[in-house]
Amino acid sequence: MSETVAEKRARIRAGIPKDPDLSQPPPKRLLTNWLFWVGIALLITYVVLLVLLYRQTVPDREVPGGRLIGIGTEAWGIATRYALLTAIPLSLIFFLADRFRPQRLWIWLLTFGWGACVATFVSANVNSWAAAQLSIVGDGDPATGPRAAIYVAPWVEESTKATVLFGIAILMRYRLVSRISGVALAGLSGVGFAFVENILYYGRVYRYAAQTFGVVEPLQALQTLAFQRGLLTCFGHPLFTSMAGIGLAIGLRNKSKVVRIVAPLAGFCAAAFLHMAFNTTATLVQGPQLLFIYFGVALPLVAGMIIFVVRQIFRESRLIRERLTDYQRLGWLPDVEPVALSRLRTRLRALWHALFLGLEPFLATVRIQRSLTELAYLRDAIVRGIVDEAGLRREKILLARARDLRGLAVVKPEGRAAYPKLPFRRKQEVEAYPAPAYPGPAGLGGYFPAPTAEPGSVPLGQAATQYSEVDPNWKPPSQ
Repeated sequence: MSETVAEKRARIRAGIPKDPDLSQPPPKRLLTNWLFWVGIALLITYVVLLVLLYRQTVPDREVPGGRLIGIGTEAWGIATRYALLTAIPLSLIFFLADRFRPQRLWIWLLTFGWGACVATFVSANVNSWAAAQLSIVGDGDPATGPRAAIYVAPWVEESTKATVLFGIAILMRYRLVSRISGVALAGLSGVGFAFVENILYYGRVYRYAAQTFGVVEPLQALQTLAFQRGLLTCFGHPLFTSMAGIGLAIGLRNKSKVVRIVAPLAGFCAAAFLHMAFNTTATLVQGPQLLFIYFGVALPLVAGMIIFVVRQIFRESRLIRERLTDYQRLGWLPDVEPVALSRLRTRLRALWHALFLGLEPFLATVRIQRSLTELAYLRDAIVRGIVDEAGLRREKILLARARDLRGLAVVKPEGRAAYPKLPFRRKQEVEAYPAPAYPGPAGLGGYFPAPTAEPGSVPLGQAATQYSEVDPNWKPPSQ
């Protein structure tokens, strides 16, 4: 269907993307996609900022008044390996959390890279400048030491981590369809930030212990800090930034202009205040009070976030089922699809079954799941008043795509998957039973009728009993 100028403007206003022209070769489609060039620009920015951060923190530098000791290449390598032990599991958790309509892989990578490269570089320089401005000068207040960590770092770090979320909301707001999407993207940005920050902290404590005699072994000092930051408090940055992601998702899925402004702002403020409370506790509280705050406040917050995400998963399942049921009642979808597409277990089983049917059925299953999930969220946006009549054209496209894929895709799997027959698993041959013959088991009391016996050849009654011959001269032996 050709698109008119008015329809194109309505589509852009609603944020609905345009399907690529499959008649063009893939290189041309890639080079004419503006998101591709945005990704290339971001990757170049990430590399430049990461190199600059490396030069600022790893090698020793000559500064006015002396020499600034860096973390060193040896400590940098060891610290990176320990930081990966936390970054990889947390990234997988956020990646698996948003399963109904997951983001493209390159969006995940760019979000993680933003937190790891841009947010860390900007925060490190702004925090250092703020700490220098708040440092003790003359008869200054000695309490100015932790001021930068308490009053400056939370706002700077949360704003730099959340900037990528607002960028995605501006460029691809059609992709942010649920609060789980906001939590997952915000958590990935926080994980990337914590990954690079942990490398710097681990490397500094390793280098300090290596140059200070009589303290502890360098590796032991690094492992102690890795246990505290990488295990006990690994939830910090992802939890804080998730507040901004939730607020942004609420604003995008609401028609009210007031909510669209207040919700993202409230989410960002919640993230900054939680970060401020965490830094204040870690700086000023010691001993039993710190343990009480950790077990009484921090861990319940993490548990509350986990419960929130689980509830949102069930909520998104109900939303998809209800919105697809609207199309099923009109006869545009089969009866089984609303239920099958709203259950994660059924969707995963469908992909597993399609995997053993070939490449085309598997790709068709992936596409029909994406199309019908997008259709459900589009219907919800139309009902809420977020998308105007521009969504009606997109509805027709998605319904036509699902109709074309339905014959090849697996929607509701039944039975076992079509596992391939392995060559080393040979079927055991069973020896055939010998041909039945009287008075074998093929007669009466056995496997009746006997296929080899002719009618009337099998004796019946007492004639069927035969006795052995007896010697009439037999008698007991004489004494």
